[in-house]
Amino acid sequence: MSSGAPPSARYAVIGNPISHSRSPLIHAAFAAQTGASIEYGTLLAPLDGFAASVERFIAEGGAGLNVTLPFKEQACDWVQQRGGSISARALAAGAVNTLRFDAGEVLGDNTDGAGLVRDLELRHGIALRGMRVVLLGAGGAARGAAQALLARGVAALLIANRTPARARQLVTALADQRASAIEWHGIGAAGAQLLLQATSAAFTGGALELPAGVFAGQPFCYDMTYAPRSTAFLDQARQAGCRRGADGLGMLVEQAAESFLLWRGVRPQTEPVYRSLREQLDGA
Repeated sequence: MSSGAPPSARYAVIGNPISHSRSPLIHAAFAAQTGASIEYGTLLAPLDGFAASVERFIAEGGAGLNVTLPFKEQACDWVQQRGGSISARALAAGAVNTLRFDAGEVLGDNTDGAGLVRDLELRHGIALRGMRVVLLGAGGAARGAAQALLARGVAALLIANRTPARARQLVTALADQRASAIEWHGIGAAGAQLLLQATSAAFTGGALELPAGVFAGQPFCYDMTYAPRSTAFLDQARQAGCRRGADGLGMLVEQAAESFLLWRGVRPQTEPVYRSLREQLDGA
């Protein structure tokens, strides 16, 4: 898709908190690689001021935004309330992580699921078709992951959330017989081949309180967040004897490439950017 963006354009990632974001480094690397002339920064929005912050960014000539915690679901509602266009995958996820502004028109998309799938399959060699997947969490990140995993042909998607009603709501929204909600205490008996951590625990300060047996059978453990060297969830997995896993740095880079493609009409190469960030993080 041609982005229609001007030769030089302004982009940012909006969230709260946002100072930790690696997105400016990623998009600067993509711009250098593709010869694009862009500005990309961070935008801290008040928790009750997402819409006002976006409108101000548009009025100041902004061409597009990435959306991160805690605003992805708000962004989906905002696009629809504003009369903008929303992609099928964002609508299915109920969450938007990419906004594009063209001549007064607003487009909302969700590149998280595509980024997750590309990282799992291409970088980590995980064949998703036919897999039994347990997804921890039911927020915006989980919603984006869930619809992409179903689209890739997983055999079963079992969703557990510390607030069970949210897991059931997500299952209802997905409307797919392969998706079901399970109780938090039942995760260990779910027989996961792939265990995905998509809760906000990493951003609220600690390890998840997981029931016994979660890592039985040594599923591939994937944390959709990332951190220097490791995350609390991956540390838990390793301490329980699970040796196969990865954090979400690769997903971050892949979803950013999807956003860049939407904005600029060209897909950048992700592996050199991922390797550079991995070295920076692991050396921190």
